[in-house]
Amino acid sequence: MADITTRLRPVVERCVDGLGLDLERLDIRTSGKNRLVRVAVDTDGGVGIDDITRATRAVSAALDDDGSMGEAPYTLEITSRGADQPLTLPRHWRRNHDRLVRVVRTDGDVVEGRIGASDDTGVDLMTKKSQMRLDYADIESAVVQIELNRQKDA
Repeated sequence: MADITTRLRPVVERCVDGLGLDLERLDIRTSGKNRLVRVAVDTDGGVGIDDITRATRAVSAALDDDGSMGEAPYTLEITSRGADQPLTLPRHWRRNHDRLVRVVRTDGDVVEGRIGASDDTGVDLMTKKSQMRLDYADIESAVVQIELNRQKDA
């Protein structure tokens, strides 16, 4: 499947780029005669249902026109990136400004705090006790923590 994913990535990327979206993930799975194409997209301000609808139409048409999928039917799923996905790119940090994040550093330390300013090399993290600067190179993994009833600081 890596071969077809490699061939289709530029096709799908052109579609979503043209809609002002970022391609976050492309996954193609085959089970017997069934094929599933999963595409995850994101953008500043988040992805809404209208974005998903426009992306579904555009990607479907592009895949049909490209011919890489052949004649066999496939199922196309377009979704948002998802809140539970790790923060791996500078844009992920920027888009989650002020959200609570759990960071595992490369030295094994775990830090939880709010995302502050971020740029291409790192992020400011505000913990309950202090503020710190973390370089992305020093972060093993980072995931936004879901807050159902966040209380704004007074």
